[in-house]
Amino acid sequence: MKEVRVAVLGASGWMGKVHTMAYNTFPHFLGTSAGTARVVALVEHNPALLKDTDIRAPGARIEKDWQSVVNDPEIDLIDICLPDNLHYEVARAALLAGKHVYCEKPLADTAEQARELADIAKAKGVITRVGHAFPRNPVHDLARDIIQSGEIGDITLFKGCQHVDMYADPASPFMWRADGGLAPTGIVGDTGSHVFSFMDFLVGRVSSLVADNIIVTRKRPVVSGSNMGQGGKLTGAEEMAEVTNPDATNLLVKFENGASGIVDFSRVATGRKFKQTYEVYGTKGSIAYDYDEVNRLRFYSSDDREGRRGFREIDVGTENETFRAFLPLPNFALGYNESKIIEAFEVIRSITTNTLAWPTFETGHHICQIIDACMESSRTRAWVDIQAVAS
Repeated sequence: MKEVRVAVLGASGWMGKVHTMAYNTFPHFLGTSAGTARVVALVEHNPALLKDTDIRAPGARIEKDWQSVVNDPEIDLIDICLPDNLHYEVARAALLAGKHVYCEKPLADTAEQARELADIAKAKGVITRVGHAFPRNPVHDLARDIIQSGEIGDITLFKGCQHVDMYADPASPFMWRADGGLAPTGIVGDTGSHVFSFMDFLVGRVSSLVADNIIVTRKRPVVSGSNMGQGGKLTGAEEMAEVTNPDATNLLVKFENGASGIVDFSRVATGRKFKQTYEVYGTKGSIAYDYDEVNRLRFYSSDDREGRRGFREIDVGTENETFRAFLPLPNFALGYNESKIIEAFEVIRSITTNTLAWPTFETGHHICQIIDACMESSRTRAWVDIQAVAS
């Protein structure tokens, strides 16, 4: 049994906490035959934000700067949960130091940066992973199997969306996610990338798109200590900060396989705490997914005889090995944290077996190409082609 030694960067934030939990938790469900992980370092620019580390990561040391762990020969895996604008710099340094790298999405600020990271990773022969966890819910393995087996025929149309209302209220405090300096692509890289990961996982590469990016609220109050899901009481005397990245996007896409797509996402959808759906239509049938029924897929087949055709509901259950590792019965929901536990397990398995698994930095590059195209298309008000990558 091989142990992989991990440094989690950005350890006090939401993702840093989730990743740390996932490393400690996956052996309880998915076993240790593919190796284990030990979090040996937690990196946080303000160590005072780290609490209960003896419980969350027993024995882990606390560091203030990421350079110290990137160059530490005792660390195998660099886990990046930092603000978007730091992903490229940190990932590049880690790769050049010969480390395996697991980076939250988006992989980089631009496709050019992502391409460089993918090329360095290939040259170094290390394992890479981008944190697109949603498609790792076992229900999406079923969706992919239905598509790849030809049960719904040739894919003609993909429809996908993801909406939240964290910024629906114009008085919601400013945070780094609304700062184009820290998160250059805004909702496109933050939420859009989740939809793009489904597109890549289920349908394939995008060849062109046209997008409209929208800033709904131009300025927001600055409230000290506020963060996602944490507001503060407004006095009316707050300074106002300018929102410099998109709140919402609508786009049309064309896939390399000839299919088309209609996609929308936002952080300003009043009342939508978390809405995530996709529909995939083919020449012989279709599938539909709604996160509100997180382990259920709807499947329509034209092979059913007339008078019996209609969407059937399939609850993924113990026939799926990964689902079975967590729960003994179908229709017991596996949620987001379980998807992250599965993701952490797959990262460690990739390292111990030296086997790449979706989504790698190559995948991250494709998704960054889509993000770049959205930003360029909205700026130029035109369709943008996405360059194919030589195999």
